[in-house]
Amino acid sequence: MPIKIYRPNTSGRRISSVQDTSDVTRKSPEKKLTVARKEFAGRTKGKLTVRHKGGGVAQRIRIVDFRRDKFDIPARVDSIEYDPNRGARISLLVYKDGEKRYMLMPDGQKVGDMVVSTKGTTDIAVGNRMSLGNMPVGVTVHSVELQPGKGGQIGRGAGTSIQIMAVEGSYATLKLPSGETRNVQKDCMATIGTVSNPDWRLVRWGKAGRMRLRGIKPTVRGKAMNPVDHPHGGGEGKHPIGMKYAKTKWGKHAMGVKTRRKNRPSDRLILKRRRKK
Repeated sequence: MPIKIYRPNTSGRRISSVQDTSDVTRKSPEKKLTVARKEFAGRTKGKLTVRHKGGGVAQRIRIVDFRRDKFDIPARVDSIEYDPNRGARISLLVYKDGEKRYMLMPDGQKVGDMVVSTKGTTDIAVGNRMSLGNMPVGVTVHSVELQPGKGGQIGRGAGTSIQIMAVEGSYATLKLPSGETRNVQKDCMATIGTVSNPDWRLVRWGKAGRMRLRGIKPTVRGKAMNPVDHPHGGGEGKHPIGMKYAKTKWGKHAMGVKTRRKNRPSDRLILKRRRKK
Protein backbone atom coordinates (compact mmCIF):
# COMPACT_ATOMS: atom_id res chain seq x y z
CA MET A 1 0.00 0.00 0.00
CA PRO A 2 1.24 3.57 -0.56
CA ILE A 3 3.17 5.43 2.12
CA LYS A 4 1.82 8.73 3.48
CA ILE A 5 4.08 11.63 4.41
CA TYR A 6 2.67 14.48 6.52
CA ARG A 7 3.66 18.11 6.68
CA PRO A 8 6.76 18.57 8.88
CA ASN A 9 4.97 20.55 11.59
CA THR A 10 7.00 18.77 14.31
CA SER A 11 10.48 17.25 14.45
CA GLY A 12 9.01 13.75 14.64
CA ARG A 13 6.72 14.31 11.66
CA ARG A 14 9.57 15.68 9.56
CA ILE A 15 11.38 12.38 9.14
CA SER A 16 8.52 9.92 9.64
CA SER A 17 5.97 8.29 7.36
CA VAL A 18 2.99 6.00 7.89
CA GLN A 19 1.39 3.26 5.84
CA ASP A 20 -1.85 3.99 4.03
CA THR A 21 -4.70 1.86 5.38
CA SER A 22 -7.26 2.79 2.74
CA ASP A 23 -7.34 -0.86 1.63
CA VAL A 24 -8.59 -2.00 5.04
CA THR A 25 -12.35 -2.59 4.91
CA ARG A 26 -13.04 -3.53 8.53
CA LYS A 27 -11.69 -1.92 11.69
CA SER A 28 -12.51 -4.45 14.41
CA PRO A 29 -11.41 -8.09 14.10
CA GLU A 30 -13.56 -11.22 14.28
CA LYS A 31 -13.51 -11.69 18.08
CA LYS A 32 -13.70 -15.49 17.97
CA LEU A 33 -10.57 -15.61 15.81
CA THR A 34 -8.39 -13.67 18.27
CA VAL A 35 -6.60 -14.48 21.52
CA ALA A 36 -5.02 -12.22 24.11
CA ARG A 37 -1.30 -11.56 23.69
CA LYS A 38 0.68 -12.14 26.87
CA GLU A 39 3.25 -9.48 27.67
CA PHE A 40 6.70 -10.96 28.27
CA ALA A 41 8.82 -7.78 28.08
CA GLY A 42 11.97 -9.78 27.35
CA ARG A 43 11.97 -11.41 30.78
CA THR A 44 12.13 -14.98 32.04
CA LYS A 45 11.03 -15.46 35.67
CA GLY A 46 11.28 -11.69 36.09
CA LYS A 47 14.89 -11.47 34.95
CA LEU A 48 15.82 -9.58 31.79
CA THR A 49 16.93 -12.15 29.20
CA VAL A 50 16.35 -10.19 25.96
CA ARG A 51 17.29 -6.54 25.93
CA HIS A 52 15.39 -3.74 24.21
CA LYS A 53 11.95 -5.31 24.59
CA GLY A 54 9.03 -4.11 26.69
CA GLY A 55 5.97 -1.91 26.75
CA GLY A 56 4.02 -1.40 23.57
CA VAL A 57 0.34 -1.16 22.74
CA ALA A 58 -1.89 -3.98 23.97
CA GLN A 59 -2.69 -6.33 21.09
CA ARG A 60 -4.79 -9.36 20.33
CA ILE A 61 -3.27 -12.09 18.20
CA ARG A 62 -5.23 -12.94 15.07
CA ILE A 63 -5.42 -16.70 14.52
CA VAL A 64 -4.31 -17.00 10.90
CA ASP A 65 -4.97 -20.28 9.11
CA PHE A 66 -1.64 -21.17 7.51
CA ARG A 67 -2.72 -24.74 6.75
CA ARG A 68 -5.85 -23.92 4.70
CA ASP A 69 -6.95 -27.53 5.21
CA LYS A 70 -10.62 -27.09 4.24
CA PHE A 71 -10.06 -28.70 0.86
CA ASP A 72 -12.30 -28.21 -2.17
CA ILE A 73 -14.67 -25.90 -0.26
CA PRO A 74 -14.85 -22.43 -1.92
CA ALA A 75 -14.50 -19.42 0.34
CA ARG A 76 -15.41 -15.78 -0.22
CA VAL A 77 -13.20 -12.88 0.92
CA ASP A 78 -15.51 -11.06 3.32
CA SER A 79 -13.15 -8.30 4.50
CA ILE A 80 -9.56 -7.09 4.46
CA GLU A 81 -8.16 -6.31 7.91
CA TYR A 82 -5.10 -4.83 9.59
CA ASP A 83 -3.02 -7.18 11.73
CA PRO A 84 -0.83 -5.49 14.37
CA ASN A 85 1.38 -8.60 14.61
CA ARG A 86 2.61 -8.55 11.00
CA GLY A 87 3.33 -6.18 8.14
CA ALA A 88 0.96 -7.88 5.69
CA ARG A 89 -2.82 -7.60 5.63
CA ILE A 90 -5.10 -10.53 6.45
CA SER A 91 -8.34 -11.56 4.77
CA LEU A 92 -11.42 -12.92 6.50
CA LEU A 93 -12.71 -15.93 4.58
CA VAL A 94 -16.30 -17.15 4.81
CA TYR A 95 -16.62 -20.74 3.58
CA LYS A 96 -19.72 -22.15 1.96
CA ASP A 97 -20.47 -24.12 5.13
CA GLY A 98 -20.47 -20.87 7.15
CA GLU A 99 -17.11 -21.24 8.91
CA LYS A 100 -14.87 -18.18 9.13
CA ARG A 101 -11.07 -18.18 9.02
CA TYR A 102 -8.27 -15.70 8.50
CA MET A 103 -5.74 -16.11 5.71
CA LEU A 104 -2.60 -14.20 4.80
CA MET A 105 -3.76 -11.74 2.15
CA PRO A 106 -1.97 -11.89 -1.23
CA ASP A 107 -1.31 -8.72 -3.19
CA GLY A 108 -4.17 -7.85 -5.52
CA GLN A 109 -6.90 -9.70 -3.63
CA LYS A 110 -10.22 -7.86 -3.24
CA VAL A 111 -13.39 -8.24 -1.19
CA GLY A 112 -15.76 -10.65 -2.89
CA ASP A 113 -13.05 -12.77 -4.52
CA MET A 114 -13.47 -16.54 -4.32
CA VAL A 115 -10.54 -18.74 -3.27
CA VAL A 116 -10.13 -22.46 -2.82
CA SER A 117 -7.59 -24.86 -1.34
CA THR A 118 -7.22 -28.27 -2.93
CA LYS A 119 -4.90 -31.27 -3.08
CA GLY A 120 -5.68 -31.59 -6.77
CA THR A 121 -5.51 -28.85 -9.40
CA THR A 122 -7.39 -25.57 -9.68
CA ASP A 123 -7.12 -22.24 -11.46
CA ILE A 124 -3.81 -20.39 -11.19
CA ALA A 125 -5.48 -17.45 -9.46
CA VAL A 126 -4.27 -15.23 -6.63
CA GLY A 127 -5.20 -16.72 -3.26
CA ASN A 128 -5.78 -20.31 -4.40
CA ARG A 129 -3.71 -22.94 -2.61
CA MET A 130 -2.47 -26.30 -3.85
CA SER A 131 0.60 -28.53 -3.83
CA LEU A 132 3.82 -27.41 -5.50
CA GLY A 133 3.81 -30.44 -7.79
CA ASN A 134 0.52 -29.34 -9.38
CA MET A 135 1.73 -25.82 -10.20
CA PRO A 136 3.45 -24.80 -13.45
CA VAL A 137 7.12 -23.80 -13.36
CA GLY A 138 7.69 -20.06 -12.95
CA VAL A 139 4.63 -19.37 -10.78
CA THR A 140 5.10 -16.98 -7.84
CA VAL A 141 3.90 -18.36 -4.50
CA HIS A 142 4.05 -17.61 -0.78
CA SER A 143 3.26 -19.27 2.58
CA VAL A 144 5.06 -22.45 1.52
CA GLU A 145 5.15 -25.57 3.68
CA LEU A 146 8.46 -27.27 4.50
CA GLN A 147 6.72 -30.47 5.56
CA PRO A 148 3.38 -31.65 4.11
CA GLY A 149 0.48 -30.71 6.37
CA LYS A 150 2.50 -28.53 8.73
CA GLY A 151 1.27 -25.21 7.33
CA GLY A 152 3.02 -22.33 5.59
CA GLN A 153 6.39 -21.52 7.15
CA ILE A 154 8.41 -19.58 4.56
CA GLY A 155 7.47 -16.62 2.37
CA ARG A 156 5.08 -14.97 4.84
CA GLY A 157 6.56 -11.46 5.24
CA ALA A 158 4.94 -8.41 3.66
CA GLY A 159 5.81 -8.13 -0.03
CA THR A 160 7.74 -11.41 -0.22
CA SER A 161 7.34 -14.13 -2.82
CA ILE A 162 8.95 -17.43 -3.82
CA GLN A 163 9.42 -18.62 -7.39
CA ILE A 164 9.07 -22.23 -8.53
CA MET A 165 12.16 -22.97 -10.64
CA ALA A 166 11.61 -26.66 -11.42
CA VAL A 167 9.65 -29.76 -10.43
CA GLU A 168 11.56 -33.00 -10.78
CA GLY A 169 11.08 -36.34 -9.09
CA SER A 170 9.59 -35.91 -5.63
CA TYR A 171 10.95 -32.38 -5.12
CA ALA A 172 10.24 -28.85 -6.31
CA THR A 173 13.10 -26.35 -6.61
CA LEU A 174 12.31 -22.95 -5.09
CA LYS A 175 14.13 -19.62 -5.24
CA LEU A 176 13.64 -17.79 -1.93
CA PRO A 177 13.67 -14.00 -1.39
CA SER A 178 17.10 -14.29 0.28
CA GLY A 179 18.59 -15.67 -2.93
CA GLU A 180 18.76 -19.20 -1.56
CA THR A 181 17.74 -22.04 -3.87
CA ARG A 182 16.45 -25.18 -2.19
CA ASN A 183 14.38 -28.29 -2.75
CA VAL A 184 11.02 -28.83 -1.04
CA GLN A 185 8.81 -31.90 -1.30
CA LYS A 186 6.36 -31.38 -4.12
CA ASP A 187 3.48 -32.52 -1.88
CA CYS A 188 3.92 -29.37 0.22
CA MET A 189 1.21 -26.74 -0.20
CA ALA A 190 1.68 -23.12 -1.25
CA THR A 191 -0.55 -20.12 -1.94
CA ILE A 192 -0.40 -18.43 -5.34
CA GLY A 193 0.68 -14.79 -5.46
CA THR A 194 2.83 -12.32 -3.54
CA VAL A 195 2.20 -11.35 0.09
CA SER A 196 0.29 -8.06 0.40
CA ASN A 197 1.55 -4.64 1.54
CA PRO A 198 4.92 -4.58 -0.28
CA ASP A 199 5.54 -0.95 0.80
CA TRP A 200 5.79 -1.97 4.45
CA ARG A 201 9.60 -1.84 4.28
CA LEU A 202 9.47 1.84 3.28
CA VAL A 203 7.84 3.06 6.51
CA ARG A 204 10.10 5.46 8.44
CA TRP A 205 9.27 5.34 12.12
CA GLY A 206 10.75 8.77 12.75
CA LYS A 207 10.94 8.96 16.54
CA ALA A 208 11.53 6.89 19.64
CA GLY A 209 7.92 7.21 20.77
CA ARG A 210 6.61 5.18 17.82
CA MET A 211 9.18 2.48 18.49
CA ARG A 212 8.07 2.30 22.13
CA LEU A 213 4.49 1.76 20.95
CA ARG A 214 5.82 -1.24 18.98
CA GLY A 215 7.41 -2.66 22.13
CA ILE A 216 11.01 -1.72 21.22
CA LYS A 217 13.07 0.03 23.90
CA PRO A 218 16.08 2.30 23.27
CA THR A 219 19.46 0.78 22.35
CA VAL A 220 22.64 2.32 23.76
CA ARG A 221 25.79 1.95 21.64
CA GLY A 222 28.57 -0.04 23.24
CA LYS A 223 31.19 2.62 22.46
CA ALA A 224 29.12 5.13 24.45
CA MET A 225 29.51 2.98 27.61
CA ASN A 226 32.29 2.56 30.12
CA PRO A 227 34.85 -0.27 29.75
CA VAL A 228 33.24 -2.16 32.65
CA ASP A 229 29.92 -2.26 30.79
CA HIS A 230 30.97 -3.18 27.23
CA PRO A 231 34.09 -4.28 25.30
CA HIS A 232 33.69 -1.21 23.06
CA GLY A 233 33.51 1.17 26.03
CA GLY A 234 35.99 3.73 27.26
CA GLY A 235 38.24 6.16 25.39
CA GLU A 236 38.11 9.90 24.91
CA GLY A 237 35.62 11.55 22.56
CA LYS A 238 34.63 9.84 19.32
CA HIS A 239 36.88 6.84 18.99
CA PRO A 240 36.97 3.46 17.19
CA ILE A 241 36.21 0.25 19.03
CA GLY A 242 39.94 -0.56 19.21
CA MET A 243 39.80 -4.22 18.19
CA LYS A 244 39.86 -6.35 15.06
CA TYR A 245 36.18 -7.24 15.14
CA ALA A 246 33.01 -5.98 16.81
CA LYS A 247 31.96 -7.74 20.00
CA THR A 248 28.71 -8.18 21.85
CA LYS A 249 28.23 -7.00 25.40
CA TRP A 250 29.47 -10.43 26.50
CA GLY A 251 32.60 -10.49 24.34
CA LYS A 252 31.41 -12.69 21.46
CA HIS A 253 31.64 -11.92 17.73
CA ALA A 254 28.88 -9.47 16.85
CA MET A 255 28.92 -9.30 13.02
CA GLY A 256 29.09 -11.90 10.27
CA VAL A 257 28.49 -14.85 12.58
CA LYS A 258 26.71 -17.80 11.00
CA THR A 259 23.72 -18.77 13.12
CA ARG A 260 22.59 -21.90 11.26
CA ARG A 261 23.36 -25.14 13.11
CA LYS A 262 25.88 -27.45 11.50
CA ASN A 263 24.96 -30.83 10.01
CA ARG A 264 21.23 -30.21 9.81
CA PRO A 265 19.33 -32.89 7.87
CA SER A 266 17.91 -30.24 5.53
CA ASP A 267 21.40 -29.16 4.40
CA ARG A 268 21.20 -31.67 1.56
CA LEU A 269 18.12 -29.86 0.21
CA ILE A 270 19.87 -26.49 -0.12
CA LEU A 271 21.31 -26.16 -3.61
CA LYS A 272 22.60 -22.60 -3.33
CA ARG A 273 23.18 -20.60 -0.16
CA ARG A 274 21.62 -17.20 0.35
CA ARG A 275 23.33 -14.03 -0.83
CA LYS A 276 26.02 -12.61 1.40
CA LYS A 277 25.28 -9.08 2.55
